[in-house]
Amino acid sequence: MKHYVFGGGTAIVTGAASGIGEALAHGLAVRGSHLVLLDRDADRLAGVAAAIRARYPPVEIDTVVADLADQHATARAGQQLAGTHPQTTLLINNAGVVMGGRFDQLTLEEFGWVVDINFRAVVTLTHYLLPVLRSHPGSHLTNLSSIFGIVAPPGQTAYCASKFAVRGFTEALRSELAPDNVGVTCVHPGGIATRIATTARYGSGVSESEAARGRARADRILTIPPSTAAAAILRGVELRRPRVLIGWTARVPDMLARVAPTGHGTLLAKVFARRR
Repeated sequence: MKHYVFGGGTAIVTGAASGIGEALAHGLAVRGSHLVLLDRDADRLAGVAAAIRARYPPVEIDTVVADLADQHATARAGQQLAGTHPQTTLLINNAGVVMGGRFDQLTLEEFGWVVDINFRAVVTLTHYLLPVLRSHPGSHLTNLSSIFGIVAPPGQTAYCASKFAVRGFTEALRSELAPDNVGVTCVHPGGIATRIATTARYGSGVSESEAARGRARADRILTIPPSTAAAAILRGVELRRPRVLIGWTARVPDMLARVAPTGHGTLLAKVFARRR
């Protein structure tokens, strides 16, 4: 498959109001892509769109405000995007949330909230946009999993479940879409310095002191600038890479999972302890 061409194409990016999504929007604008940006934070999203319009006047930008935790709103957004942007050649399912806590510290509603945003929304938006991508041979689909879609540490059951699901969904789609000349990339970021740690929720069974320790641990690991992550993702899209690992916090766990499929948990604990 030839390299993906950004210039003149239209890219849909979810979770575009901050973090990796915001950085992706700027990176795509630099490369000449028109943009459709989706997020639930209307004010932040408007700010991102205004900044890009001011800096890159030729780029056409549309914004969609939707809460991907709402299954009906997600379906409406998918239908709207497919209908109003039939020229789309790139879909990046980037939006995601974290819910800290062991499985027994989460309610089913809390667990479901994570799965709805991190996985169900990916499936729903892909469902509605897939015919559009297929109508443009050479288009591309990118889904953000996580390093926790490769390894599964304790205290992240909901997040790991959702990101392993994204990984499996994306890898199966890659084979299915190859005959249609649609590229597929699964992204596994490590510790990216986004708002995901400060805005992370914790299960109702998690004490405030335990949650505070969790946020402190995350702050020590989340050090990679979102712009660095976005550059790696867009390079992966351009080269049609099936998988993109970002940062040592992704590459080391991935390597250990390969070397010790059932015993990498202990090894990872030692590696992160040493780094801290």
